[in-house]
Amino acid sequence: MLPNTIAILTSNDVKHNNADDVMGFTQNNDLFYLSGIDQEDTLLVLYPDAIKEENKVILFVSETNEHTKIWDGERLSKEQSIHISGITRIEWRHDFEKLLQYMAFEADGFYLGHNEHIKRVTKHQETQQDRMIKWCKQKYPLHEYYRAAKITRELRPYKSKEEINLIQKAIAISVQGFIRILKTTQPHIKEYELEAELTHNLIKSGASRHAFKPIVASGKNACILHYNTNHDTCQDDDMILLDFGVCYANYNSDTTRCVPVNGKFSKRQREVYNAVLYCLKEGSKMLKPRVAHADYEKNMVNLVESQLVKLGLFTHEDIANQNPKKPLYKKYFMHGTAHFIGLDVHDVGLYKTIEEGMVFTCEPGIYIIEEGIGCRLENNYLITSNGNINLTETMPIEASDIEDLMTNKVT
Repeated sequence: MLPNTIAILTSNDVKHNNADDVMGFTQNNDLFYLSGIDQEDTLLVLYPDAIKEENKVILFVSETNEHTKIWDGERLSKEQSIHISGITRIEWRHDFEKLLQYMAFEADGFYLGHNEHIKRVTKHQETQQDRMIKWCKQKYPLHEYYRAAKITRELRPYKSKEEINLIQKAIAISVQGFIRILKTTQPHIKEYELEAELTHNLIKSGASRHAFKPIVASGKNACILHYNTNHDTCQDDDMILLDFGVCYANYNSDTTRCVPVNGKFSKRQREVYNAVLYCLKEGSKMLKPRVAHADYEKNMVNLVESQLVKLGLFTHEDIANQNPKKPLYKKYFMHGTAHFIGLDVHDVGLYKTIEEGMVFTCEPGIYIIEEGIGCRLENNYLITSNGNINLTETMPIEASDIEDLMTNKVT
């Protein structure tokens, strides 16, 4: 932060559904990252250059009243908030405006949060962050204003040991869910029945929720990148693409596997599967410190393009004669393959250089619409000083291992 500035980070809203129902609560991840508080109506105020020591860090939480106790239960007490966050000054949320005014005119500016995700945009809705920005600028119009996201996006990509442990726990639950899928899949099962196996497993394992709505895409549905209606019947000769993740203690996994409905890959399915697996194995070697993210993605394109030629989808001569603005590979491979993962599934950060301590996915894919085959394989990798560690090593991925597990229905 610049000298003599105040940062204000807000919690997310509780999103309403219909009538008196709500869609549940997901914390603002910058606030959670800095405080560990996973409760609505929370504010974190940071003022490192405050004249009074007690004003340097203040956490505001909602006070429990008798109505709340009866209908929703206790909220965090001040003592519990101190224990969770390590912040020694806890105040009630309703005192925020009064206490901020004591400090605001000492300060020269404010850092405020906003959703600045590089790959996802919040549209057509006003958030608590938006309301805080409006309120501050109306109340303190002559102060300078800065973006808190510029700081948090530099911090959050580097994972601590504790964060890595939580990601590994989420992955371990994902592995268990995938094993359930292998033991359950059979011809004529519904896609949503397989989704139910994943849901059963994560709830039983103490996870918070799915990291995102699972993709259970059989046959041609696998060629729809974000297919998640999951309502079709899995036919005997189909292959199923499963892209799923677990949110555990607010940290996420993101894995993708493909399985044959009848337990045996057809010749063509195995060819496509092994082509994608080759790209995953070779491409993930580029996930190491000091590699430019753009160079990694370019290398992955080259790998997939070479496999598309081997699969007979086009020739080297076709590539030489292609329109460079419309490369042939994009018909069969149309997405990036390495994104940050952590508190968000597509975690915040600038895609510049891969560095030690970051966690990335690697997820090449090949989608042949005319053949009804879509294949994507995805692992999660921790970047280390001399390469990476595959955090998803225990999730079966070799075609023969998947067939064996499906045929024998063993763990």
